[in-house]
Amino acid sequence: MTALERAIADPPRVAGVLRHSPVEGLDRRSLGFLDVVAQSVSAVAPSAAATTIPVIVAAVAGNATVWAVAAALLLSLLVASSINQFTRRMSAAGSLYTFVSKGLGAGASFMTGVSMIVGYGFIAMFSLSGAGLFLATLLGHFVPGAEKSSLLVSIIVVAIAAICFVVLARGIRLSTRVTLLVESVSVALLVVFIVALLFSQGGGIDWSVVSLAGTNFSDFATGAVLALMAFVGFESAASLGVEARKPFASIPRALVGTLVASGLLYLLSSYSQLVGFVGLDRSMTSVPSPVNSLANAYGMEWMGLVLDASIAMSFVACAIASTTALVRVLFSMARDGVIPRMFGRTHPRFRTPFIGVVTVLPVMTVATLVYIASGAGVWEAMGAILVCAAAGFITSYVLVCMASFAFLKKIGELTFWAGFRAIAASLLLAVGLVVYLAVQGSGPGAVGVWLFLGTMAAGFVVFRFVRHRRPWLNETIGVFDETIAGDVLGGEPAASTGRVTGRG
Repeated sequence: MTALERAIADPPRVAGVLRHSPVEGLDRRSLGFLDVVAQSVSAVAPSAAATTIPVIVAAVAGNATVWAVAAALLLSLLVASSINQFTRRMSAAGSLYTFVSKGLGAGASFMTGVSMIVGYGFIAMFSLSGAGLFLATLLGHFVPGAEKSSLLVSIIVVAIAAICFVVLARGIRLSTRVTLLVESVSVALLVVFIVALLFSQGGGIDWSVVSLAGTNFSDFATGAVLALMAFVGFESAASLGVEARKPFASIPRALVGTLVASGLLYLLSSYSQLVGFVGLDRSMTSVPSPVNSLANAYGMEWMGLVLDASIAMSFVACAIASTTALVRVLFSMARDGVIPRMFGRTHPRFRTPFIGVVTVLPVMTVATLVYIASGAGVWEAMGAILVCAAAGFITSYVLVCMASFAFLKKIGELTFWAGFRAIAASLLLAVGLVVYLAVQGSGPGAVGVWLFLGTMAAGFVVFRFVRHRRPWLNETIGVFDETIAGDVLGGEPAASTGRVTGRG
């Protein structure tokens, strides 16, 4: 018998290891790398973003659209660098909420949790609305006027929400694989369209559409902030840290890989759309649906129909992925004791935060329907919802970048470049957030701005109340996965720790 065989047969005792993980109930170490990637990719919804964000950016930045997208990509990579300082060291279902607690403490952590709830919740509502709108548009090709029916969009939203509920409730592996399949098909179809559009222009590079002539800094900066919306959600893979098999390796790669791949797609999509409209001697912002207009103008009507369907499916995948991350943030906050503990329970069979799914999905669906029924119009409602979601994401990014600097300094591992990236990202994002809220607050997005500010103010009041009732939370907030006896050869469980371990 070899030494290894003897060690396995009669391992030395390792005392003091936890019997249960603080996040016990989730399906620990069950997801492979592709599942983790699927979460980030689906939350970003690259095919939907690549067809909707360029026209929004172009309305402000003009020919600087491609450069604004490139700037947003670089800023997102700076944020990813700060987030990965945590993902390489801990596995946390609460992702940014938990990470901020390790650097800035309980107050900043709670506000990060609130901003993430806003971000994921409203982006899920945006996605439900988008899926309903694009499917109604698809039906409008066969039933004239269908795309203008708010009632039809509302019916589709309810049906999609029901599908999301089934997928989310039945386990994380099902939801990640469904969303990966949907996004893969959608992106493949979009790439085919982009290549066909570029070839129709004869190839080569049209430098006129990437010229910065006549672009002022304020328009470029505003365009870059708007382009950043195409990348929000990339960090959502971090919420699967507990469930990933090799989280310290797979999650950092998933975050960076998602940004790079999505960024390249956005750059190609923005450039091809700008070139396509130059060939038509028209402005991209002069039509409500640039992709459909281009497909019709260049003799690819069938592609317009296919893209409508694929974009709708991309929105569905985004709704599933965003809700997946949202309920895990709620799960972690409940395990910390800062919100009702029922959100920390999981389904005994499917090992998902089932109470969170049952609670938040109907709320988001009803809120979406109410907004659509208010008479503002589906597209206008989506705009206000997106403003609120974007502000939530950017706020959480600012806080996690600041926390990264403080955390590395606290543990004695702060380097010049890591600190520089964290400070640069937090400052740029903070300035961008202020500008974004100011611009949107004076326009159609004012409802979204006030909704965001009101929610954050309410969150601050709630935290003050909770901290007054439970002052010890300052020291205990920030639950994450820890090594348990079953993970260690020869592990001997320690005495009961009094941690929450129930499943529901």
